[in-house]
Amino acid sequence: MSVYEENYLSKRPQELCHMCGRCCRVVTTSKPYFELLKLKADGDVGACEFLKIFKPFASIDEARAVDKELVDNIVEKMIADGNYDKDKLTFYTCKYLQKDNLCGIYEERPDLCRHCPSTPWVIVPPGCGFEGWLFMEREKIKAKIRKAKEDLLEMKVLKSKNQNEETLKKIEAVEAKIQGTIDLYKKYGSYDW
Repeated sequence: MSVYEENYLSKRPQELCHMCGRCCRVVTTSKPYFELLKLKADGDVGACEFLKIFKPFASIDEARAVDKELVDNIVEKMIADGNYDKDKLTFYTCKYLQKDNLCGIYEERPDLCRHCPSTPWVIVPPGCGFEGWLFMEREKIKAKIRKAKEDLLEMKVLKSKNQNEETLKKIEAVEAKIQGTIDLYKKYGSYDW
């Protein structure tokens, strides 16, 4: 089991899922459709897997007709984060979602479906059973990052009190590791926490 699976996926309380199908009915990605097509052409496994399962809506309005609340929630979040670009936003729908909201290929579903919600920062439909749990997971990560920033300050103080070159190298190595942890969450705003 990978670190990701041990630290996130294995702890995800799957029983929170309401099995409403909303997260399969209207989906978006961090990459626009044209980029996914290019990645697929280049043999990217994730893009191939995603486009095998999901088909794009012709427009944002078409997706909004299926689930206005979810689409508007995503668009509003992107605007608030300064990431909204109408020309780069594509919504998709799962080809295998059945009328009863169950998956038509559940036993053979790909990892991207098995791992949903895949990160604490995924935007879930309003009222999703995972909302509260995802919020708490984000808060745990934010606390970890705030602690890392405190540790960086301590390293700075240690460096100012040390002249030993070997000790300074060790401190700088620790600083780099701490900074790497903070940088992992940069796209989620870790510099602002």
